Amino acid sequence: MRDTEIEIQVKIENSQDLLNFLEKKARFISKKHQIDEYFTPSHRNFIGIRPAKEWLRLRNSDGKFSITYKNWHHDKDGKSHYCDEYETEIAKIDQLKKIFTALDFKLLVIVEKTRKTWVYHHYEISLDSVRKLGDYVEIEYQGHDKKVKPEEITGKMISFLKKLKCGKIERNYLGYPFQLLFPNEVKHEEQ
Repeated sequence: MRDTEIEIQVKIENSQDLLNFLEKKARFISKKHQIDEYFTPSHRNFIGIRPAKEWLRLRNSDGKFSITYKNWHHDKDGKSHYCDEYETEIAKIDQLKKIFTALDFKLLVIVEKTRKTWVYHHYEISLDSVRKLGDYVEIEYQGHDKKVKPEEITGKMISFLKKLKCGKIERNYLGYPFQLLFPNEVKHEEQ
């Protein structure tokens, strides 16, 4: 399993052409309802710096549970193209929440979404319908070439969407939890 995640998260003007393409050319993986709970330890406030660099997530994906830690790498402009990601399944989410409470971890925000996922070549492409935020496309690189440059890969992802004539593409560099926590600080960048 790869410990580096290279991905983009965007809003697109026209999702129908992308959906048509995925239904014809990509392999459908799943449709899932996901509830993501984001936490911070009391001794290290993850949202105390801008842009937020770290996230600790508990995920309930249709009754399958996981824990994920992400440490984002930002360029000088505060944009991120990749992160260190450590993830594993957990058997009993309620027990882990009790451990978090005992260790004084604080719940920051809950992100609820429906995710439809396809695989096309080296991309995992998800159409997310996020409660209180709307619809997004997330594309994650699934290749195993360790010499790839994240900025090159994310640029190719944007080009892929442009070739499909998705219309205006607005990139979100901050993620769903940040958008829900700090809606006034969010700026989508047109690509």
